[in-house]
Amino acid sequence: MAGHSKWANIQHRKGRQDAKRGKIFTRLIKEITVASRLGGSDAATNPRLRLAVDKAYANNMPKDTVERATKRGSGELEGVSYEEIRYEGYGIAGAAVIVDCMTDNRVRTVAEVRHAFAKNGGNMGAEGSVAFLFKHCGQLLFAPGTSEDKVMEAALDAGAEDVIANDDGSIEVITGPHDFLAVKDKLEKAGLKAELAEVTMKSVAESLLTGDDALKMQKLMDALESLDDVQEVYTSAVMEQ
Repeated sequence: MAGHSKWANIQHRKGRQDAKRGKIFTRLIKEITVASRLGGSDAATNPRLRLAVDKAYANNMPKDTVERATKRGSGELEGVSYEEIRYEGYGIAGAAVIVDCMTDNRVRTVAEVRHAFAKNGGNMGAEGSVAFLFKHCGQLLFAPGTSEDKVMEAALDAGAEDVIANDDGSIEVITGPHDFLAVKDKLEKAGLKAELAEVTMKSVAESLLTGDDALKMQKLMDALESLDDVQEVYTSAVMEQ
């Protein structure tokens, strides 16, 4: 969306995540456990596990914590069995919201998510109500000042789907979800390290919220993200406060 700062929004989000470091560890442990259970405990042959382990180490998670989570997932150690659930809904001014959860109690989780929506000016929708407004993809964001030509050449050579130059000077590389790790590795070999690199649900129709609407939307996002069973929250809203 022309005019808003992609970079500022990403930096704001990273700052909020850093403030919730303990919560991030809990979420990463769940993701490692589930990834190991579904695809095996070898990160070299399990892309989802490799992505989770990379993110864990990027957040300074101790190696033994990572290994225990992997072993719990593969059955080498006893542990809780989580199921993945996605909820969809609407926030302030009709902004689309997707909430990805991992839970051992579906009844508890849906009640908590519904309550967070209702208490903060949003409402839950039916399955599929907003998912079409998002694209499942890999996203790498490079800081303003990074050479667009260098990123463009390396990314397209690596098999990226698109390269986007944002108004604030940051550069986005978009990949297919299954191509993400290969593209990321090739970009890093070319000396290009992204400030943000993740497989995500990227909004295809962003809506800009300002003033009170932005504050209310942030409050809803915070309420959802604070729930123990919530892994990720995605929204079409771009909040400028």
